[in-house]
Amino acid sequence: MAATAAAPSAAPSDAAAALALPLKDRVAIVTGSSRGIGRAIALHLASLGAKLVVNYTSPGSSAQADAVAAEINSSSPGGSSAVSVRADVSDPDQVKSLFDAAEEAFKSPIYVLVNSAAVLDSKYPTLANTSVEDFDKTFSVNARGAFLCCREAANRLKRGGGGRIIMLSSSLVGALKPNMAAYTASKAAVETMVKILAKELKGTRITANCVAPGPIATEMFFAGKTEEMIKKVIDECPHSRLGETKDVAPLVGFLANDAAEWVNGQVIRANGGYV
Repeated sequence: MAATAAAPSAAPSDAAAALALPLKDRVAIVTGSSRGIGRAIALHLASLGAKLVVNYTSPGSSAQADAVAAEINSSSPGGSSAVSVRADVSDPDQVKSLFDAAEEAFKSPIYVLVNSAAVLDSKYPTLANTSVEDFDKTFSVNARGAFLCCREAANRLKRGGGGRIIMLSSSLVGALKPNMAAYTASKAAVETMVKILAKELKGTRITANCVAPGPIATEMFFAGKTEEMIKKVIDECPHSRLGETKDVAPLVGFLANDAAEWVNGQVIRANGGYV
């Protein structure tokens, strides 16, 4: 009896491709993504197929933002999957321009906003010793910036499926550590806004969530801290280490894709058990 010839291998199905690149060709804005957690998130979303807008604020971060975009483009088949755009998230006109630039660059609706831009007072004052100027600066970027980004995204993200608003908060909102009053309060405001926004977006299929990292080994974390302060933080973590940006980025990647549609209005504390 003649042997039956083996059928040729089938090409990967659209379903398989979607699993491999769940954000394929979806436009994502990541604020504060020239470095730190934002950078890791931008690179991770790009690895899932997204087209990235790498946002930065200060002129001094321009080269870093360009380098992130170049890294993404170097591994992109078309070489045009990322652009860097300067915009101050605390300025409503610049936030609007950021979204305009995203739409113009990729000729496509925006699916994902990740707001990672933030500032921290590295003097770590008590509330009694916090200056009005430092308080206002913290709230201007962390709370007002989050509000402006959420507002723009609520009006401009893709509706009908795939729209994702992901705000970076902080596990300090749960831990309530001394010497962090303004920063923690600003992030508590973000969490409250997101929970309300998720309800207000009913019918759009746009989700809104917060990711609240614990201590992550970034420039912002180390700024102004003594070795003793860093050791104390490590000792308080069940894993006996600082978190890394790679501990946060995959969680954001999950929330950004279609598999996470049922996760909405939530604050997820990615902190290794740090409290």
